[in-house]
Amino acid sequence: MSYALSVLDKSPIVRGETSTQALARTVALAQRAEALGFYRFWVAEHHNTPDLASSSPEVLLAYLAAQTKHIRIGSGGVMLQHYSPYKVAENFNLLAALARGRVDIGIGKAPGGLPLSTKALQAGRDPERKTDFRNQLYELDSFLGSDASRRPEGLDATPRPSEVGERHLLGASVESAALATELGWNFVFARHLNGDDATLSAAISTYRDVTGRSPIVALAALVDPCAAEAKAQAENFTPYRVHIPGAQSVTVGSEAQAAEYARQAGVTDYTVERRQSTALAGDGRDIIAALDQLAAHHGIEEFIIDLFNAGDSRLEALDLLADARQVALPTALSA
Repeated sequence: MSYALSVLDKSPIVRGETSTQALARTVALAQRAEALGFYRFWVAEHHNTPDLASSSPEVLLAYLAAQTKHIRIGSGGVMLQHYSPYKVAENFNLLAALARGRVDIGIGKAPGGLPLSTKALQAGRDPERKTDFRNQLYELDSFLGSDASRRPEGLDATPRPSEVGERHLLGASVESAALATELGWNFVFARHLNGDDATLSAAISTYRDVTGRSPIVALAALVDPCAAEAKAQAENFTPYRVHIPGAQSVTVGSEAQAAEYARQAGVTDYTVERRQSTALAGDGRDIIAALDQLAAHHGIEEFIIDLFNAGDSRLEALDLLADARQVALPTALSA
């Protein structure tokens, strides 16, 4: 099947190693992905999480830009609710000026952490004056765009790059797909957060009917030379959805994290939904076969793989995926 493969990395810290070692692996992973022909390399945003080293995608992206040559680099994603859209636009315009034609602006709605980190990130902001995500996204789009009439008079998010970054909205719902079409942004469906095939199909149709393109699909995978070993490891990854009345639902990795989320939010009236993992597991050929099937069924033109492999096996996983394709990866995709 003809589709592009890209990579999402969260910079996981293996027990016994330092954050410096984990970030060095992220750099090595980006360089390996570039050498193997993967199309994009994105980094995530997670806060107050001891086993993940990537809390500031923009800072990490600046370093990755200097350590790679041509692979697209981006955020998967910046959690806009915490920040000034103007400052986010400045950051990505600066990155786009540094790494011309290579920068992706991936924006997400999730908090990227539990309530304590959200409170710390938004300290000093008046909750009554905070705008909703849709308005924040429109404001960000106005600062990234070239139409000065959409911005406050005399205000620009400088430096203004010669090639602006590609804009991507990350989401796991039909509503997010529709919002991406309103803005004219690319859309990335987070299948690793919402594996419901009916929702995936509806989101794809919503986006394609307006844009004529398919969204990118992000999914999790655990890749091992021994397929049985990969599948055994994958059983340890079960997502849980925390539902708090009147608040945004979030996905966490365990029942203990769900309880901690509710404790930090100061609520007892909450429910936890155990969801079936949609992580792909197997050897390289198994993963590619599953991607081929998804691509053929939904007309998907690009996948972003969130590797669940531990440590240096993440590097081997890229090799296994590239070898299994047996053909050169596409080098271009519609913006």
